[in-house]
Amino acid sequence: MFGNLSDRLVETFKNLRSKGKLSAADIDATLREIRRALLEADVALEVVKTFVGAIRERALGDEVNKALNPAQQVVQIVNEELVQILGGQQRKLTFAKTGPTVIMLAGLQGSGKTTLAGKLAKWLKDQGQTPVLVAADLQRPNAVNQLQVVGERAGVEVFAPEPGNGKGDPVKVSKDAIKFAEKKQFSVVIVDTAGRLGIDEELMSQARDIRKAVDPDEVLFVIDSMIGQDAVNVAKAFEDGVGITGVVLTKLDGDARGGAALSVSSVTGKPIIFASTGEGLDAFEPFYPDRMASRILDMGDILTLIEQAQKQFDDVEAAKMADKIAKNEFTLEDFLEQMQQLKKMGSMKDLLAKLPGAGQMKNQLENFDEKEIDRTEAIIRSMTPVERRQPKVLNGSRRLRIAKGSGTTVTEVNSLVNRFEQAAKMMKTMAKGAMPQMGGAMPGMPNIGGGYVGGGKSKKNDKKKKGSKSGNPAKRAAENLGIVPSQGGSGSSFGL
Repeated sequence: MFGNLSDRLVETFKNLRSKGKLSAADIDATLREIRRALLEADVALEVVKTFVGAIRERALGDEVNKALNPAQQVVQIVNEELVQILGGQQRKLTFAKTGPTVIMLAGLQGSGKTTLAGKLAKWLKDQGQTPVLVAADLQRPNAVNQLQVVGERAGVEVFAPEPGNGKGDPVKVSKDAIKFAEKKQFSVVIVDTAGRLGIDEELMSQARDIRKAVDPDEVLFVIDSMIGQDAVNVAKAFEDGVGITGVVLTKLDGDARGGAALSVSSVTGKPIIFASTGEGLDAFEPFYPDRMASRILDMGDILTLIEQAQKQFDDVEAAKMADKIAKNEFTLEDFLEQMQQLKKMGSMKDLLAKLPGAGQMKNQLENFDEKEIDRTEAIIRSMTPVERRQPKVLNGSRRLRIAKGSGTTVTEVNSLVNRFEQAAKMMKTMAKGAMPQMGGAMPGMPNIGGGYVGGGKSKKNDKKKKGSKSGNPAKRAAENLGIVPSQGGSGSSFGL
């Protein structure tokens, strides 16, 4: 979503890195480039003015003049101000003290409300809640049926007493849904309301009536991240007409310029609470302004990456795996298990895009083959149990049989075995330090440059790289964990 904006900002800050002291002219030139980058990304003009003004005031003050590295200080200021326009602190959902929590979804037609309702319900279910979806969109053709399908996929009950397609009273349905939830003891009620192709009084009137009828704890404005400058007008209209408490961004995985995401919180004064990052029901996450700012500035998002790993890896199993690694008992069967758990975390491209400096490896990311893990899995599954546990028995004839059985080549089989041996050695040295913290999960991760993370190209190089020298704390931690290849500090654009 923020690819072009990120590239422009990265290039802008590169010009500052070689300067020991910044003049007013240097700062003005940088601010001009930032202003252009934001306007080209469809960020609202009033937001750009406020943003650039705040940076200028701080950049010309003692905060930068007295800094040991003025260029890095400017980047830090931009990062902090970017966090502010994205909403500042992360805001969580407000739950009712008694009775079911009512969440009303509002937005234009096509913004992805119905699918978002299913994603939110599944996320709440995973958090230990018992949600019910309410089909109050009775206008759009097949909207009720679509919600029922989404609810079934999410494993959540749907309250749909009316068939929709222009028939039924959405206000009555919403009222009855609250009674139904109280009777069945559902903890959260998610009301999917109707949208329109554009802002009109009929839409606002119906939304106001539903809000008055159900008295929701949250009114979430669902907005398509790809609509650009229109986001400002739509957001203002819903805030004035209905009164919203938070924002949810959809289609954040799109290739649009992302101005809506950077504008909507500042314009409405309401926090962005969630973001939808793909088509799957699991492609949904809480919105953290600081983490999103780090992604935009190509500093990575290691915290989200670790949280995703923690969801898939059990602490007890992780401890067992760490013990195996320490005793040099890690086998290809364990390797296969790790690969399968890694696949549950989602797209490899999405995972790798959260690493610091990923923006500078855009071509490698785009060319990365997601089926690499499937081929690796096929090779290991073509081995006998003895071969998986003792790779040393793999002679030429065995490797040829495995290649034929997995539909690969002997070269690919050899490459996998070599990578596994290198990864096993690396994990053994890390077992007493960082590996248990990561759940023993990352060694099977494919490297976007080819091969697997954890496998060096030569023992000579391995001896040289005893630790990262990156100035970016997040990147340094990642490199020392073996998550991202060390690039001598150049992987992060700013050396923060």
